[in-house]
Amino acid sequence: MTFLKTAAAAAVMVLAAQAAQAGTTFDAVKARGKVICGVSTGVSGFSAPDSQGKWAGIDVDVCRSIAAAMFGDASKFDVVALTPVQRFTALQSGEIDVLTRNTTLTLQRDTSLGLNAVAVNFYDGQGFMVPVKLNVKSAKELNGATVCVQPGTTTELNLADYFRTNNMQFKPVVIEKQDEIVAAYVAGRCDVLTTDRSQLASVRVTQTPKPEDHVLLPEVISKEPLGPMVRHGDDQWMDLVRWSLFAMIEGEEYGVTSKNVDEQLKSNDPNVKRILGVTPGMGKALGVDEKWAYNIIKQVGNYGESFERNVGKDSPLKLDRGPNAQWNKGGLLYAWPIR
Repeated sequence: MTFLKTAAAAAVMVLAAQAAQAGTTFDAVKARGKVICGVSTGVSGFSAPDSQGKWAGIDVDVCRSIAAAMFGDASKFDVVALTPVQRFTALQSGEIDVLTRNTTLTLQRDTSLGLNAVAVNFYDGQGFMVPVKLNVKSAKELNGATVCVQPGTTTELNLADYFRTNNMQFKPVVIEKQDEIVAAYVAGRCDVLTTDRSQLASVRVTQTPKPEDHVLLPEVISKEPLGPMVRHGDDQWMDLVRWSLFAMIEGEEYGVTSKNVDEQLKSNDPNVKRILGVTPGMGKALGVDEKWAYNIIKQVGNYGESFERNVGKDSPLKLDRGPNAQWNKGGLLYAWPIR
């Protein structure tokens, strides 16, 4: 009996310790009054500063949604610009609260870095961009090419795998910073620039002197599910980050937009009522106000609005939705139900 009581007491202590640890970042962010997000050093459409220094992009919108959920104010955030090499250390050390930059979620990153992959906010794949003047039509024609690639990325690993699998050789030009690697490609230091295809589209439109002088090859050589990451053990914080993204996705699925969200408060749809906090309980479960998702959609927009504004038809990139369409419209976008 004494042993059972001791074991029970120990179990309670373990659970209490886990609960305390789970709220560490959540409580720190709440006390600070703003969330600190790690973003890229500048990828147009995903995370980049405008001429006034204001950061915008689909990854920045994830950060804004977290702030809206936590504080009811999407402006209560700061960003830290990070290279691929810097990003995981910054999160591990506590320099940032959440990594929202374009980062591929993989098994090793989810298990061996002391970090947790939260959810996917953009489905992508690796590709190749070359100057039109090379007259290359396929990646299979790149044997012996000089390739610009960033270190510390899945891009670097996939590149080696692809050339090895196809019995081809290449000469890497490895450069850490985004603007420097693009400059090297534009200057002709390498024949090929490789990274996620969305990023290549961004570079082509916004960072080359003449976009028509460059072409994306048709091959997609990898799966690149991009999404935010948090530290292991931060369960309460991970919940908030995950559901902030899911609220944007669910908002689009049920037709709730930044323009009609106030009218949707009158909806009879039980799903919409739960999402917008008309039916209470979801906010309490997350430890925030019941209007957490309302604030996200009102101030940031739903996922579709964010996509079109930053990388889609209303942006210079003009990307198609593709796999980032909703699950019921031929895409992979599928949020867990808010209920």
